[in-house]
Amino acid sequence: MEIHFAEARDLPAVRRLLESQHLPLDGVDEHVSTMVVARKGSEVVGAAAVELYADGALLRSVVVDPAARSQGLGHRLSEAALGIAKARGTHTAFLLTTTAEKFFLKLGFEPIVRDDVPVSVQASVEFQSACPASAVVMRKRLV
Repeated sequence: MEIHFAEARDLPAVRRLLESQHLPLDGVDEHVSTMVVARKGSEVVGAAAVELYADGALLRSVVVDPAARSQGLGHRLSEAALGIAKARGTHTAFLLTTTAEKFFLKLGFEPIVRDDVPVSVQASVEFQSACPASAVVMRKRLV
């Protein structure tokens, strides 16, 4: 499976994947320029995106079709999205998760408290309304 920068034409498939895995759709369309997708043939089977802010990046929309799991695709997608943030000069990435804390620990993220997240990142749709207050907040240094 190849990982590519997403295009606007990929958004319907990405939205379907996110919906099928009960992940937030809020704001996803606005971040297609910092999104990557995995394709198997012409079918989108995974995605990940970063939102870039003044004080950090927010990793979001990491999703893999259940039929394509256990092949390291989530890891590859996450690293590709984080690579976008790093290439644009971002030094720290954050995320919110309700179901994948163990997965993100393996990628080098660490749990933190919400107050440790910069205000610019906290202003995101994910922090403001898309994810519940019970979501685990995590951080990774991009060095």
